Amino acid sequence: MATDARRSESYYETKGTVFGALIEAIDLAQLARLDADAAREEIRDIVNEIIAIKNIVMSISEQEELLDDICNDVLGYGPLEPLLARDDFADIMVNGSGHVFIEVSGKIQKTGIRFRDNQQLLNICQRIVSQIGRRVDESSPICDARLPDGSRVNVIAPPLSLDGPALTIRKFKKDKLRLANLVKFNSITEEGAEVLRILGRCRVNTIVSGGTGSGKTTLLNCLTQFIDDDERIITCEDAAELQLQQPHVVRLETRPPNLEGEGQVTMRDLVKNCLRMRPERIIVGEVRGPEAFDLLQAMNTGHDGSMGTLHANSPREALSRIESMITMGGYSLPSKTIREMIVASVDVVVQAARLRDGSRKITHIIEVVGLEGDVIITQDLFVYEMTGEDAQGNLIGSHKSTGNGRPKFWDRARYYGEEKRLAAALDAGEIAMAPVR
Repeated sequence: MATDARRSESYYETKGTVFGALIEAIDLAQLARLDADAAREEIRDIVNEIIAIKNIVMSISEQEELLDDICNDVLGYGPLEPLLARDDFADIMVNGSGHVFIEVSGKIQKTGIRFRDNQQLLNICQRIVSQIGRRVDESSPICDARLPDGSRVNVIAPPLSLDGPALTIRKFKKDKLRLANLVKFNSITEEGAEVLRILGRCRVNTIVSGGTGSGKTTLLNCLTQFIDDDERIITCEDAAELQLQQPHVVRLETRPPNLEGEGQVTMRDLVKNCLRMRPERIIVGEVRGPEAFDLLQAMNTGHDGSMGTLHANSPREALSRIESMITMGGYSLPSKTIREMIVASVDVVVQAARLRDGSRKITHIIEVVGLEGDVIITQDLFVYEMTGEDAQGNLIGSHKSTGNGRPKFWDRARYYGEEKRLAAALDAGEIAMAPVR
């Protein structure tokens, strides 16, 4: 892709001139009836004619670049197309027409890509969200959406975004990550991955906690891979991005209000409704409000093995956030009653984190043991301990099993015939990480 140095203002002026002439010359209704390849050829033919008629002097490579740019503008997502075609980074962040950033290996860097102006950026945002029946404009300036490949999109437009529309895309990975990949990336050890596999297999109620960009959804996807094919799973999400491979999955998605402010379907509506759909497992993409109460109710009333993610920086904070979300939802319950619900419903919290060197680690696997007085008691199963950093600034550390004896879900593991594997994983993790004397 061309850089800012190569793309001068004259390039964008030329592109604007050619684009304006193209819109006047082309029959958009006829173009809509063609398939993508035929439409692209039609646009290229007309653009070549316009360049010849207007005596625009360009090299062959510049002309090819201009042709690709204009085809992307008319048929795709404009300057974003080359970035969406790449698979070596996770996030695209657009801060107005002139500033496009990507995240590579956990670090944010600026690209040389820009939009013609903020109106072009807003048009592309509108094209993205309209595909799933949503809109972004002054009356509805915040929107969550997704691309056809499953990539998650957030748009915030003026007047809320002062320097032009802000577009954030969390890219969908074509190659689905598995626990083996997390082991390969040193996000977790073999023994820790075995414990996670047992959690998914043995219907352990699990909360995945972590900060923004820590890999919560990836980790949730990994855990769901061990759900049996004969189980009925219902997922509830704001923008559908989970990639469950089982044959019996019902995917539900929230809906924003219409122009009249009506028709909104919240996450809580979805979670309450899916309880009437005979689910065996309920998977909530992100718990962020009063639906926390309904998820706990589901976990405690026969829907073992339900899972969800939430934003928190530690397992202890995750449990506190669940309590806060229930309280803010308007439930006038004593704190102790809410904590009793949490203890009765949540079995395990898995903490994901993005460290300052850009790496992603599973830093804790903890289980909720019980309540002593008003305090929720937890027990670490696996923890990640940092010991320093190397000359390149990469953090050095290790995962270790804490050796705290049998976990509370031992009987559940035995019911599913997994207790020997669980014991081996916990013991091996403790031995492997023991200090050398």
